[in-house]
Order: sequence, then structure tokens, then C-alpha cells
Amino acid sequence: MHLTRSLRAYDNGPKPSITGFDVRKFAAAAGQPRYDPWERAEAWRYTGQFSRFNRFKGAFPGLGIATVAFAGYCAYEYFFIPAEHHSTGHGQAS
Repeated sequence: MHLTRSLRAYDNGPKPSITGFDVRKFAAAAGQPRYDPWERAEAWRYTGQFSRFNRFKGAFPGLGIATVAFAGYCAYEYFFIPAEHHSTGHGQAS
């Protein structure tokens, strides 16, 4: 058996921090605050005009109209414009 294998077998989990500060213990001790004094002051950021849906809705103004117009143009070109210019190659006389 190699020395490194025996050292790995001796390992009993994560090593303690050099500073002795444990983030998990700190978070558990802090817990949830019973009262947030800024809760009412921050509520406007997530309601009404500033809700997530309303912010996303205004992100792309005119995208719906442009999509419909482009689809209409593609349909018009496909059905009503003849494809004569595609029959000859470049530099060839018709």
C-alpha cells in the first residue's frame, strides 16, 4: 500500500479554517430578522409599474409589430413575386 493512499484514508472530512471563522455557524446564528425596517421603503420596486412582468414587457417596444410586418412581407414575396431572377446564373445571358 502506498503512503498517499494511507494518508487519504486518514482524512476525516473538511479541514478547519486557519482563521477559525465558520461561515455556516455564522449564518445559523444570524437567522432571519424579525423586522426589516426597509421593507416598506423597498416594496415599490416589485409592484405595479416596476414589477418583473412590466419591466420585461417594455424591453422590446415594437417587436410584435415588426415580426408581423416581416412575416407579411415574406408571404407576399413568396406568393406574388415571380422567381425569374433565380433561373439564370451569374454572367450568363438569358
